[in-house]
Amino acid sequence: MADSSFDVVSQIDFQEVRNAFGQAEREIGTRYDLKRVGAKLELEGEALVLESSDEFTLGQAREVVESKLVKRNVHLKSMRPGKVEPASGGRVRQRITFQQGIPTETCRRLVAEVKKAKLRVQAAIQGDSVRISGKSKDDLQAVITLLRSLDLDVPISFTNYR
Repeated sequence: MADSSFDVVSQIDFQEVRNAFGQAEREIGTRYDLKRVGAKLELEGEALVLESSDEFTLGQAREVVESKLVKRNVHLKSMRPGKVEPASGGRVRQRITFQQGIPTETCRRLVAEVKKAKLRVQAAIQGDSVRISGKSKDDLQAVITLLRSLDLDVPISFTNYR
């Protein structure tokens, strides 16, 4: 019987991020409390930049963005908000980036958890993903259940199930 395998990855659909950005930009432009203070939202490559007159309204604008991301099925654990920085004119700015791929330390933790479960599978780090392979599909399903139960700092998904 041939080996079965799957990959554990962390990927973001940036089309959904752009869609959520458009929805959030429209809501920020029409909400009275955010329009009055001149809150702005910009998309720079694969990062969002929020700008407002103070930290409170910046937080409100960020909540709007987060609600739109959740509605578009983009996991909030993938967001990496930067520091709130002063901008010109007494305003504040915050840059939000998105985590693509699983960090090396998290990959090591996933491999250690799989080995600790003592199932008949092999786990190998491949760049920013982890490949799990084994003879029994039941063992692979047990690994998927185990990994879903872990509290990780990035959202994980399973691809290339063969």
